[in-house]
Amino acid sequence: MQWGSIAAVYFLFLVLSFFVVLPFGVRTSEEEGHEVQPGHADSAPHQFSFWRPLLRAVILSVILFGLFYANYVYGWIGIDALDWAH
Repeated sequence: MQWGSIAAVYFLFLVLSFFVVLPFGVRTSEEEGHEVQPGHADSAPHQFSFWRPLLRAVILSVILFGLFYANYVYGWIGIDALDWAH
């Protein structure tokens, strides 16, 4: 696998992982004991931190990419295993 392909696949795993971990650990203003500001959604986070979800996404994407690359090298699941037409 070429370096460009590795970077592209890892980036896809990173973006997907970021959106998967984004809602975890979010607390609303009501849960924090603060008053909800007029015009804000009740479900809006009280304080958003970009770096914590990014760190979680990096960890998850490294694990997922490691599994992907190991499957690429060792061929655990091939295209024949995914052929449901027959």
